[in-house]
Amino acid sequence: MTLQIDAVGWKILELLQENARLSYREIGEAVGLTAPAVAERVRRMEDAGIVKGYHAEVDLNKAGLPIQAFVLITNSATQALRFRASVHDFPEVTECYCITGSESYIVKVAVTSVPRLEQLLMELKPFGEVRTCLVLSSQLTRRTIHPETLRVVE
Repeated sequence: MTLQIDAVGWKILELLQENARLSYREIGEAVGLTAPAVAERVRRMEDAGIVKGYHAEVDLNKAGLPIQAFVLITNSATQALRFRASVHDFPEVTECYCITGSESYIVKVAVTSVPRLEQLLMELKPFGEVRTCLVLSSQLTRRTIHPETLRVVE
């Protein structure tokens, strides 16, 4: 189901991305709609798969996971199948993407220590060649999507 998002819909999405705990009444006050009208618009965006869920943003360092890294994995087709079937078994993996280029996957991990990172990398070796980039700092970890993101270049 494709749903066209108008300016009010985008404003609702922006508000939800910035604070998913806002009430429909609070959102309605910001966009000039009643709470039931906001609820209906949000339900339609959920049904269309535009809004996929509501999540808490966790400070990994404060949660006891001070080491974050990106792991680049280059593998064969057979290794890729095994990796896809197993990636969910690694609780340290927070994100995983199949990518283009010389590597096959980029995996974001969060671990308790450098020794645990080393152990995790050893556990990933059967799935292919592994390269690691430690995260030193983050300048942007999450961005609110705005309608300007949809710019088309002609």
